[in-house]
Amino acid sequence: MAAQMNTVISSNLPGIEVHGKSIRVVFMHKGVRHRHTLGIEPTKANLKHASRLRSAAMYALKTGGYDESEFFPHSRQGDQADTASKRLGDLSERYMPLKAVDITAETQNRYQVALNTCLNTIGRNRLADALIPADIQQLRVDLIETRAVSTVNHYLATFAGFLYWCEQNHFCAEGLAKHCTRFTKSNKDPDPFTYQEYNALVTKGCLHPVDAASVTLAFYTGLRPGELCGLAVEDIATDLSKLTVRRSVTQSLTFKIPKTNKERTILLFPPAQAALKVLIEDALTRDAMDLEVWLNRHESRVDRARLLLSPMTQARKTNVNAWYVPSAWNTKWSNLTRRAEVRHRPPYQTRHTYACWNLTARGNLAFIANQMGHSDYSMLVKVYGRWIDSESPRELGRIWQGMKKLVQIAPNLPQ
Repeated sequence: MAAQMNTVISSNLPGIEVHGKSIRVVFMHKGVRHRHTLGIEPTKANLKHASRLRSAAMYALKTGGYDESEFFPHSRQGDQADTASKRLGDLSERYMPLKAVDITAETQNRYQVALNTCLNTIGRNRLADALIPADIQQLRVDLIETRAVSTVNHYLATFAGFLYWCEQNHFCAEGLAKHCTRFTKSNKDPDPFTYQEYNALVTKGCLHPVDAASVTLAFYTGLRPGELCGLAVEDIATDLSKLTVRRSVTQSLTFKIPKTNKERTILLFPPAQAALKVLIEDALTRDAMDLEVWLNRHESRVDRARLLLSPMTQARKTNVNAWYVPSAWNTKWSNLTRRAEVRHRPPYQTRHTYACWNLTARGNLAFIANQMGHSDYSMLVKVYGRWIDSESPRELGRIWQGMKKLVQIAPNLPQ
């Protein structure tokens, strides 16, 4: 009977619950749920007191005069801890260490930046179980206002992973992660250098033979900037016929295995071979070093090697790093393009140039894909289709000549 009476009374007082032999006050403010157990019996008078206390607390929150310890000095810590444990900021601190075991330290830093940006935008104190699809949709709107599409898509993908973890552990409603819809990104065509621009870079932009050799090697191998910076004398065949890509340099000065997680061999054109002679001669003036190459988050190997590219070759300061990081190479590249009076493009475009030059010369797609480290040539067709199509009239003529030969061998074929 008493329980029935309490239920009836509670139903007439919003945000007031009978919790065992006590009264619980519940209210929301800016997406954060406040829940406090008062520790008093659920009598009619006490329930009315709790309702007035709730109204006063909400008014203080709106006007900026709220002090939780004054309104609810005897609130049970368990209720407050339960609320805090479901706040997005607290949940993210539990999530990241669990996620970090499967990724590298550098990837973890990028994820942390992305997740922090989303949490700061949506509100770190928001309760996960109070989120609704509209909150995620608003996050997308806020992020895209001042950021590039590629950046926002990375942030949304990271936040979706966090929300999916929250869903799996029943911290939030199911289906929230699917609302982190990525924005459609236009596919920008590669912007390769012409041979005339390459020649200007080597002859006008490069003031040192090592720089000219480095640029030549980048153009004629299609190496990614990090792979170029991580190349060592020990990776080159003694007859200069090929090189093996074994490591890449990260922005945090560490080494990792190549992007595809496996080594690849690149057969070398004569200009690349000539460039390697210059680079090897310079590298042999430096001592070999033990390079720790990270295979994953928990395992690494040590390569004893002499890196081909080093800031020490032309350094004016005595205290410089022994190898380039991608950002330092970008800075050098900017100076080279400026001196050569060539329209600036990122150094990654040397890789695109290598692909386009090979395709324009009607190279075999499977061979080019293997040289560049792709699993198959579908990526070439997708990214460099314009350069492949540009050769179609000549290719049609070549195929027709072959078909006519078949007709001579087998006269019954239609002509």
